[in-house]
Amino acid sequence: MLTAVRVTGRSLRYLVSQTLPRTQVKHADCCLNHQKFLQRLSVSNFAMDSGYLQANVILLPSHLANDFEALCHRNPAPLPLLYRSKSGETSCPDLAKHADIRTDISQYCVYEEGVLVKTVSSLWSYSSPPRIASEQQAVQHGPCSDMVCFYLGCSFGFEGRLKKAGVPVRNVEQGTNVSMYRTAVPCIPAGVFSCPLVVTMRAVPAGMLDAAVEATHLSPLAHGAPVHIGDPALLGIQNLSRPDYGERVELQPGDVTVFWACGVTAIEAILSSKPSLAFSHSPGCMFLTDIPDSSPSSPIPPPSDSVDPPATDPNLELIPLCFLVSRNPLLYSLVSRRATAKIRQLETIIGEDPGQRGIRALFVQDELLRSCLALSHASSVAITTGFPTHYMHSPPDETDGPPGAIAMATMLLSLGKQVSMVTDRRALEMNQAIIDEAVQTGVLKTAIPLVTFEDSSPGSALHFLCHHGDPSKPRYDHLVAIERSGRATDGNYYNMRGINIKHLVDPIDNLFIAANHIPGITTTGIGDGGNELGMGKLKEKVTTLMPNGSLIACDVPADYAITAGVSNWGGYAVACGLYLLHTCPSHQRYLKKGLGLEHTTPREQLQDWTANLPSVDKEESILSTLVRFGIRSGKTGHLAMEVDGLTFHPTHSDIITRLLEVTLGSATPNP
Repeated sequence: MLTAVRVTGRSLRYLVSQTLPRTQVKHADCCLNHQKFLQRLSVSNFAMDSGYLQANVILLPSHLANDFEALCHRNPAPLPLLYRSKSGETSCPDLAKHADIRTDISQYCVYEEGVLVKTVSSLWSYSSPPRIASEQQAVQHGPCSDMVCFYLGCSFGFEGRLKKAGVPVRNVEQGTNVSMYRTAVPCIPAGVFSCPLVVTMRAVPAGMLDAAVEATHLSPLAHGAPVHIGDPALLGIQNLSRPDYGERVELQPGDVTVFWACGVTAIEAILSSKPSLAFSHSPGCMFLTDIPDSSPSSPIPPPSDSVDPPATDPNLELIPLCFLVSRNPLLYSLVSRRATAKIRQLETIIGEDPGQRGIRALFVQDELLRSCLALSHASSVAITTGFPTHYMHSPPDETDGPPGAIAMATMLLSLGKQVSMVTDRRALEMNQAIIDEAVQTGVLKTAIPLVTFEDSSPGSALHFLCHHGDPSKPRYDHLVAIERSGRATDGNYYNMRGINIKHLVDPIDNLFIAANHIPGITTTGIGDGGNELGMGKLKEKVTTLMPNGSLIACDVPADYAITAGVSNWGGYAVACGLYLLHTCPSHQRYLKKGLGLEHTTPREQLQDWTANLPSVDKEESILSTLVRFGIRSGKTGHLAMEVDGLTFHPTHSDIITRLLEVTLGSATPNP
């Protein structure tokens, strides 16, 4: 058993130390050839089967120690600090009895002025025989006497968990070291340290992503859950076949590239800070502790000069689930079971059908969740709305759509996203006035650009969506249509009565069609009848299950099609879902790649997000604005405080109240 070999290796040193004079221990170690004994056991099967927590190691001059500790605090995923030694201390009793950091790693890297100058199998030449300060603590002299040693968690510590969960570990199967890559993601700097994030890559079958995420989430001292799942280019990794550290690992058919934060980030910190002398483990050659890797959290009480290790949350509701967000580029996202359950509750609420339009027949689970995840990853969003169903009136628009669009816009603004509104040329002046009043009344956080789209040439949509018409430089990364007239198969636009209203609709559908071919732009459609832009994803259901479906069904799909009893409710639910994601620790950690201080959301920020949720007062206010502009209820044509024939009180106000109860915690869903 490799575990037995591990015990024998350290036990041999311990037995020698107990039977020989201390001055002869060094020579006895050499006779045992301890380093060669461990060298072949540094990676692959040994890493997974050792049964013990492993550690990355870095030794720095003491005057840099506080800065590096701060770096660990600020970047807990790549640098989970297990132990910080005292200056010159060669042991780490809280991690491993009888350890000696000068000899307990099979290969060390030596850096001078931030340059790797050589690798060595021992640090004995950099220290003189130790003076024993106590029974378990040795202090060295020589060049290393002013060094502080940092022991950092290692992802090899969770490979055993992956194996137990049935997840294949490709680097182990192939007998190689794990692949490690320098990314374009900067760590949060601290003092003299400023460096890029380094990640490990493990290829995981798509059907086993949830198992891999859960297994590693429960190992926070081994870097925890992944920080990225999908296209490596999104991390700035251009060539998987050329890892910066470790060895190439071959992917198998159906595998997805999964990336975890890596302790080799500490080596990048050395390279960037350029200390006169520093040491580290050689990537893949780890320090082996006495702590079983089956422990979900560290049983080690931190010493007085050690930082607290990352906390493990025992609440299983916080275990992340993995969801596909985009296929081009490939991107998955993580969200806790708790937040998932709440967003599914939102989806159930908006799926109610008091108007008896049969919308439940179009329901697809988790379209709301996936759309919210995609929006959470977005930085620039364009929203469009407008359904001129009342073609005999001026204006012809209805009260469903604009309130939901503004509810989404104000939450996105609160979260720091760029937001634009796309409208028909005929409605530009009216919609600008509505936006201005929404800002004045506090319904909309700030003014947003209002733009129109004119399809004047074959490349118009591409130039509208991308800077200089370059598909590699999208201007927006998410398009949202809510209660927006959608083009039918015959090229016309129909209301639910089957009346063609094409003369009142600009071809904004072309933007969604073009976006389907531009990497990095995701689309969402929100509707309540099947004739709205984006509902082409559900065209077959609309054609067979909705009244006049074969005529009115929208032919233009969106990546996500959110159905609701009233489209506005879908907009409210998106706003609430975004709030839940940004207050979900699992999702926020993933968004930030495990970087940044781990703490609760600042009170001021949380108050701002809460203030920008939809509310009964705000939605009643915007509806009254629409009525004042002559905009009518969709189903009845009434110029009154109603949407789709349903009065604001009690129907719409009740839906909003229930959405807020779920979002703000008054209701506790079952995961």
